[in-house]
Amino acid sequence: MAISFQNALGIHDSALRIRAQRAEVIAENLANADTPNYKARDLDFQSMLQNQQQLQSRGLEMNVNNDMHRPGGATLFTEEELMYRNPLAPSVDGNTVEAHVEHAKYMENSLAFQSSFTFLNSKFKGLMTAIRGE
Repeated sequence: MAISFQNALGIHDSALRIRAQRAEVIAENLANADTPNYKARDLDFQSMLQNQQQLQSRGLEMNVNNDMHRPGGATLFTEEELMYRNPLAPSVDGNTVEAHVEHAKYMENSLAFQSSFTFLNSKFKGLMTAIRGE
């Protein structure tokens, strides 16, 4: 009997990928905290996860047979899907990155990433136990 990883892992594999990419976006914001006119960006985790679930439930997996196709590990969003963060107090130079907000968002995302990772780790341990017949 074949193991369906999609059924076994649920949404947590997609959540892990989205959280990792959100961390990159937030880190980019922090890296550009002193760049004039830089606009802080973020992505809507809930809508991204919902989109991934819909794609998986429909079984819409793309066959990568062209160099222009994005492989499965590629970014799950486009630049147009990134949202701009509304600053509490925008700076005079037009930069909307607020370091304290970005640090808080990064830590929140990091904790959620760790939770998904821990959950996936326990799922894999359970699958390994089942495969070994213990």
